[in-house]
Amino acid sequence: MSRHRQRFVLAGCLLVVLGCSVVAPPRPPQPPRLTRQRLLESLEQAVRWRDPATPTVMMLANEYLSGHHDRAGYSYFEARARQSPERPLFTALTGLFQARTAPEIPLLQRVDWVEDAIGKLDRAARRGGLERYLRGIVFAELPARFQRAPQAIQDLEAMLAAADQFPPGFQRGAWRGLSKAYAAVDRPADAERARSRAGGTADGDLLLADASVTAAEGFRFVPPALVEVSPGVYVAQGYDFADLAFVVTGDGIVAIDAGTTTASAATAVAALRTRTQAPIRHVIVTHAHWDHIGGLAALQGPGTEIIAQARFADELAVDNSVAVPFHFFFGTQAHGPYHAAPTRLVERTETLELGGTRFVLHPARGGETGDALLVQLPDAKLTFVGDVFMPYLGAPFVAEGSAAGLLDTIAQLRTLGPGRLIHGHPPLTANFTFEVLEPLGAALAEVHTRTLAEIHDGRALADILDDNLMPAVLAAQPGAVVPFLLMRDNLVERDYVQRTGYWKPDGEGMEVFTRAEWGRAVDLLAGGREATFSGAAATLNERGDFGMALKIAELGLAAHPGSAGLTEQRRRALDGLRSTYQFNPFKFLIYSEMAGAELVPLPRR
Repeated sequence: MSRHRQRFVLAGCLLVVLGCSVVAPPRPPQPPRLTRQRLLESLEQAVRWRDPATPTVMMLANEYLSGHHDRAGYSYFEARARQSPERPLFTALTGLFQARTAPEIPLLQRVDWVEDAIGKLDRAARRGGLERYLRGIVFAELPARFQRAPQAIQDLEAMLAAADQFPPGFQRGAWRGLSKAYAAVDRPADAERARSRAGGTADGDLLLADASVTAAEGFRFVPPALVEVSPGVYVAQGYDFADLAFVVTGDGIVAIDAGTTTASAATAVAALRTRTQAPIRHVIVTHAHWDHIGGLAALQGPGTEIIAQARFADELAVDNSVAVPFHFFFGTQAHGPYHAAPTRLVERTETLELGGTRFVLHPARGGETGDALLVQLPDAKLTFVGDVFMPYLGAPFVAEGSAAGLLDTIAQLRTLGPGRLIHGHPPLTANFTFEVLEPLGAALAEVHTRTLAEIHDGRALADILDDNLMPAVLAAQPGAVVPFLLMRDNLVERDYVQRTGYWKPDGEGMEVFTRAEWGRAVDLLAGGREATFSGAAATLNERGDFGMALKIAELGLAAHPGSAGLTEQRRRALDGLRSTYQFNPFKFLIYSEMAGAELVPLPRR
């Protein structure tokens, strides 16, 4: 991994929609949310710690941006830039938020305000890399009078030329910025080409993640690419919801996992055939989930050996008993029940030598499923871990996952020694590295222990989550902050669901009502007026309380079906949620399906 890529591997990147103007009347600051912003508070705390990791800084910036809290973002990063002038990223983000707050500045002072922001961005951009990218996307949005479009073009074209040094999460934003900058310098053909590459839909102004989601193909974390992670070891990313890998040995190919559908796996195999024509002799399955076994038919030939953990059949039975209720995960070609019959089961650690390459197979309890199989290539210092670190500790809509299993597997991996961990999805590989295992395990163990005690004391889930625990061990381990925050709340929720009944301590579940019944009841509070629902939802949307706005809009629609105003507020709420969670794949794709909104794929890498 290059030095630049190591410096800012992200859980997600950055939503930047400036919308600043130097001629519009001053805009009042946004009112505060009604709901607590727990993740933002945790990130603010972490970025105040000494030498915070760049992914943590960028995750905080995205929280401010997605909630339209530009003034708060400016104040926070301006203070951090004064405290740590050696971190140009703080200066760049100060300039970015300063430009975004321009509509709040009195008209006669606004030009000087924006020019000062430009100066900050220019100083920070001398560092290159991420800081220069941030300058480019800000300059692309500035009004023509500032004459910064040519510089934006240089910055963003440079980023795309060095895209392999950047993690996923930057390209769509760069193309979107270029579309505006090209238009500003009267290059309409280039502007249209860039707009098309950014997505070419109304979402181009809202969503900048490099992921895509369509009803036909489902969700893709990144554009398709066959990445060689070690000599003769390839990871197929972006061909499917999950990654699959191919290890070239002296006796053929060993595949690790099989993707979701025959079609997507076949496309990945076709990419492999540009590198080698060796036959696939073995398929090792890391666990029995849909997105890791659905494409087996595309990999199997006469005599292909299928290797899995001994509890594979039990897990497959669970998967086949549960209908995945959301179709934007895997697309229209994916369907169950799934059938897979491993020809070799692994009950305890064993070593296989296949074509002169050593594979050490380690059964694990796992954080997602009970049939996890770790695949270690000791000579290459690689370990394929499947989804043992899935941040949701199992699919959120399935009764599975184990905090204890996750902690056991972290300890197990540490005994294998340092090396690179290859996960089943690109963001996991980027964030859950071997180096963060020790502090991450300690921090999650503290949350787990605390949660079990709180459950024993009868506290409600919302109150436990509201504690917003940030273990002290993270202060000295900045690289573990983002992985921890990706998992913290999900671990609490998984523990709570698995250890409480269908009647909860706060009374939830004792009386169950349909949405229509709730709609009628809340309509009494609204005096039977549709406008009351619409006004409340609109106010919540303005505040950035998109989740609450969605609930109010849907309850209003239950009482007033067909309301154009409530339908519009529902759409606004879903747009806000998709923007907020565009780097949280499960929430993003579910809200996308609820909205009936797609995000088209980027060009192949």
